Amino acid sequence: MTDFVAELRWRGMIHDIMPGAEDQLKKEITSAYIGFDPTADSLHIGNLVQIMTLVHFQKAGHKPFALVGGATGMVGDPSGKSAERNLLSEDILNHNLACVRAQLEKFLDFNCGDNSAEVVNNYDWFKEFKFLDFIRDVGKHITINYMMSKDSVKNRLEGGLSFTEFSYQLVQGYDFYWLYSNKNCKLQLGGSDQWGNIVTGTELIRRKAQGEAYAITTPLIKKADGTKFGKTEEGTVWLDREKTSPYKFYQYWMNASDEDAANFIRIFTLFDKEQIEAIEKEHAEAPHLRKLQQALAKDITVRVHSEEDYEMAVKASEILFGKSTTEDLASLDEQTLLSVFEGVPQTEISKDTLMQTSNITDLLSENTSGIIFKSKGEARKMIQGGGVSINKTKVNDPNDAVDFELLQGKYLLAQKGKKNYYLIHVV
Repeated sequence: MTDFVAELRWRGMIHDIMPGAEDQLKKEITSAYIGFDPTADSLHIGNLVQIMTLVHFQKAGHKPFALVGGATGMVGDPSGKSAERNLLSEDILNHNLACVRAQLEKFLDFNCGDNSAEVVNNYDWFKEFKFLDFIRDVGKHITINYMMSKDSVKNRLEGGLSFTEFSYQLVQGYDFYWLYSNKNCKLQLGGSDQWGNIVTGTELIRRKAQGEAYAITTPLIKKADGTKFGKTEEGTVWLDREKTSPYKFYQYWMNASDEDAANFIRIFTLFDKEQIEAIEKEHAEAPHLRKLQQALAKDITVRVHSEEDYEMAVKASEILFGKSTTEDLASLDEQTLLSVFEGVPQTEISKDTLMQTSNITDLLSENTSGIIFKSKGEARKMIQGGGVSINKTKVNDPNDAVDFELLQGKYLLAQKGKKNYYLIHVV
């Protein structure tokens, strides 16, 4: 075993730690769990903090449990929320649970002996738990005063808090008690906003089982500019490639400020301290090369997606921001191509019209509804000036035939000047 707490400390990943937790971890292989919310069919990069906490926990020689909340997902956690969330059906939750489990399996080792990771679903132990049994066997151990003292409750009292959400901390507390009793789980990990719910679990274990359990939380991530971590103008950055393409995922990390990148590289990568300090030194010597962001983006993109997806994202970035070739463009898959050029003006042309188009000037003006060039004269002038490319190949003659290879069999990429792109969809 290695020192899990020391590892998290130098990475800036410790917020609260309950007395005795470090001694427990040094004494023996310890089981710990983190709960994951199954209200979507994918985890997002906000969840990566907790995933990495479990990864470090397992690397330190301990046994991680990932609890996916099939039961708590039906209730709703008030922590950090301003309103009660929508409750999901059992079918949707089961689908989400399967997706979340598949994502967790990319990070944790489920077949490595004594400290193999396990996924558990709290619906398994709540589905037969009758309400009267719950309030008798669990509710009697925790006082109303204790529950009311929690920030997650106090912050919602004025605006209204349903009994469903008020009872959430008892439900989560019972999760910890169940895992303690059935899986010898002595530690709960989570974000600092979960502290109140976690210590309800340690209190329930103390009162109901006369046992000793512990808690460690990580800080909530804040970006240096005050904007919310894990969000872009388009919304949440997901781990599922169908929701956030590998290209956009890669770009999120590449666009991190130097200050954020120095923080993120400690939290989200497996580089050791010496490696990170070497990267920071290299970055400081030539900040414009963005070595920190490159190392960060590569490491996370490869682990969340794949080496091939990372290489595709780099290639796609060079198409927009650097020098690239027709071959580079042609090698992009359709998802990456559309992701890179999302937001650029698009126009449609039928295959018949394309085949009947006599030259490139006609294509870029009247045959694409004037979106690229308003007139033939304007198109001809810019082509003659060397300012037009199709599929990254410069067009030199306004009378050139339209005989370009279609990207993915249905697209042409027109470029005028250095930065103006247009996607022509051949239908």
